[in-house]
Amino acid sequence: MKRTFKLEHPKIKVPRVVDSIKHDIKKYLKRERNKDLPADAMYWGFDCMVGESEATATEVHLSSLNKGIDELVANGNMTVYVEILAKPIEASSTGDISESHDSSELED
Repeated sequence: MKRTFKLEHPKIKVPRVVDSIKHDIKKYLKRERNKDLPADAMYWGFDCMVGESEATATEVHLSSLNKGIDELVANGNMTVYVEILAKPIEASSTGDISESHDSSELED
């Protein structure tokens, strides 16, 4: 999802438009998470960017996406660019967790 949202609307106030943007993002995430995973993947991960435009967008964690939108609105920006790309996260090949730690390091 690569989309630029405009916050200006002749009849709808800005906070309602922001709520609508967040709802669209939530719907997109749900739709992507419900897609079938590739055979070697554990779950869906998301690369997210948010900013005033595509050129000024910065990478953020998925959990910080709404905060980034709120910050842009608080700064008075009337456009919000959101980019969310789904990627399958593969199972790690390290195996058991206990194998990855050396027991001598834990005894010190």
